[in-house]
Amino acid sequence: MEESDIKKALLKKALGFSCNEVVEEYQLDENGNPVLCKKKVTKKFNPPDITAMKMLLERQDILTDDKIQEMTDSELKKEKRRLLKLLKEEEESES
Repeated sequence: MEESDIKKALLKKALGFSCNEVVEEYQLDENGNPVLCKKKVTKKFNPPDITAMKMLLERQDILTDDKIQEMTDSELKKEKRRLLKLLKEEEESES
């Protein structure tokens, strides 16, 4: 895995993403072979992750560990909203 792949994965986790979750049920037929009887596909949304956002900030040297630890929960949430907005704008400009 290259560094650019890791950055993309981290950005995806920081922004939140949707994925499909597949659940399959099998039953045995008369010969004892498994046969698919049910398949359920559910679209699942994974919300933005604040830890991933912190990692992005630290990597870009915007905030140091000391500053992050000193931030209150409300400051972290405000920073999260700001970063989400910036990341969405960057993602849209790349499209």
